[in-house]
Amino acid sequence: MESQAVPGTRMILGGYAAIGAGAVTMLGLHVVTGLDPVHTVISEYAFEADGWLLPVSLTLFAVAATVVAVLLARRGEDRRAALLVGLWGLCMLLIGAFPTDEPGVPLSMSGGIHRYAAFVAFLTMPIAGLLLARRHSAGSCARWVRLLSLASLGVLVTVVIPYVVRMFGIDLTNEEIPAGVTQRLLVVFEVTVLTMLAVMERVRLTPPGRGSTVSATDRSV
Repeated sequence: MESQAVPGTRMILGGYAAIGAGAVTMLGLHVVTGLDPVHTVISEYAFEADGWLLPVSLTLFAVAATVVAVLLARRGEDRRAALLVGLWGLCMLLIGAFPTDEPGVPLSMSGGIHRYAAFVAFLTMPIAGLLLARRHSAGSCARWVRLLSLASLGVLVTVVIPYVVRMFGIDLTNEEIPAGVTQRLLVVFEVTVLTMLAVMERVRLTPPGRGSTVSATDRSV
């Protein structure tokens, strides 16, 4: 068991590094562009000179999600959650590879893939979090994972409402609503859920009683 935990622990550490690098890259993108974060959605940063940082950040998040998904899949009872986390990572890649349309431009194939991949991603991570929080309710991180997942679903509703309103022919621009704020809250919540899932896996992979085993060995010597 301990021999299996060592590679898993290294994978988790790599996942932590990918999340951290992705977050730093995303923050750097916001700093160098200087766009209004209240009304400008993250997808529109791709049109800036430093917009290449966006797919880099999303790819790093996808790598971290893949790590967590693989470790969850190894534990047979968590395969549904593993599939959802892996799907979230795939959607991050699609969001980065297929940029959204510029404001005022009719929806293109690239813009459609971008939009619906984002919606699937925003939906799958909190569901995975709720599944794992329920299954591992005795764990120290389960409560936080549940709360963050529920918060993500709540913010997702506020993100989707403007799109529904526009479907009914009501002209509603991002300048009239804090679209940037709600989207960023959703991204922060979901990346935090991913981080907490990695923490749960790290705790699971830590061999129990390692300290007491060492002490017993020392005493016998």
